[in-house]
Amino acid sequence: MKLYYKTGACSLASRIALHEIGLPYEAVKVDTASGRDETGADYAEINENGYVPALALDDGEILTENVAILQYLAESNPKAGIGAENAPLPRARLTEALSFINSELHKAFGVLFRPMAPELRDKALATLNRRLESVEGHLGDGRPHLLGERFTVADAYLFVVLNWSIPLKIDLGSYPKIQAYRARVGARPAVQAALRAEGLLAA
Repeated sequence: MKLYYKTGACSLASRIALHEIGLPYEAVKVDTASGRDETGADYAEINENGYVPALALDDGEILTENVAILQYLAESNPKAGIGAENAPLPRARLTEALSFINSELHKAFGVLFRPMAPELRDKALATLNRRLESVEGHLGDGRPHLLGERFTVADAYLFVVLNWSIPLKIDLGSYPKIQAYRARVGARPAVQAALRAEGLLAA
């Protein structure tokens, strides 16, 4: 199994899931600007859209899109317990959480990595803060993880996206529940192993 990744990008969530499960995998770094992976190969042959993650399975199948990869890893390894319970509503709740992170929070953070006029940045920050308020409220009922007591792939994704506040220099001081959540998830051995693997945490 090969995980195509970019340091600190959303592909880190898939790496966290792989560590939580304990699956062996090969990590292949991608330079999305040049469209080449670390071997010099044309990444478009793996993912024609050019972004990460992509997961090459042992049978030759290639999965793209973070939400799909996370759900595949969780459902293919049920004993790891990082997916939803096998019932329609829990599965829908996991999809709901992953969809919100992907389409709303990821997007709200991601746009801030691009150069923009000050007034547009202020507007983007206002949108981001509305999304963060939603997450803060969701965590405010005392649940340790996004969907309750148990860590799931949604937490892997949310943790990665929230960590983008560091390079973007966004102060999360107004969100104590988010800060506590990020520290709690960040303390997990699998999360620390994934961060170390990408050079984001000292060995």
